Amino acid sequence: MFANWKEYLQTGRKMGAALLKANPKMVTGFQALSAGQNGNGALDARTKELIALAVAVTTRCDSCIAAHAQAARRAGVTEAELADAMGTAIALNAGAAYSYAMRTLEAYQQFAEPA
Repeated sequence: MFANWKEYLQTGRKMGAALLKANPKMVTGFQALSAGQNGNGALDARTKELIALAVAVTTRCDSCIAAHAQAARRAGVTEAELADAMGTAIALNAGAAYSYAMRTLEAYQQFAEPA
């Protein structure tokens, strides 16, 4: 097992409360940002959670994975839907590496040119 995700989520929430006490303005701002993502209602909760999990994978955010895996389960996301979303995240992340490889090659080539 990689992690005990239920325990990880509980620990994250406990530490989040401690961070709120230590830096209330920052945490309140983050909470407002999170609340603001509810958008205009065009996407249902299941779709939003699948997007959140795909982003969590590409950004390597374990806390995000724990929170949104629980929310996805509660929203009724199926394992097949999750697997499709993870496939998209994997493909896109490889695409991002490909894109940044091209940018790196361009940067390298430009440094060969006279200044």
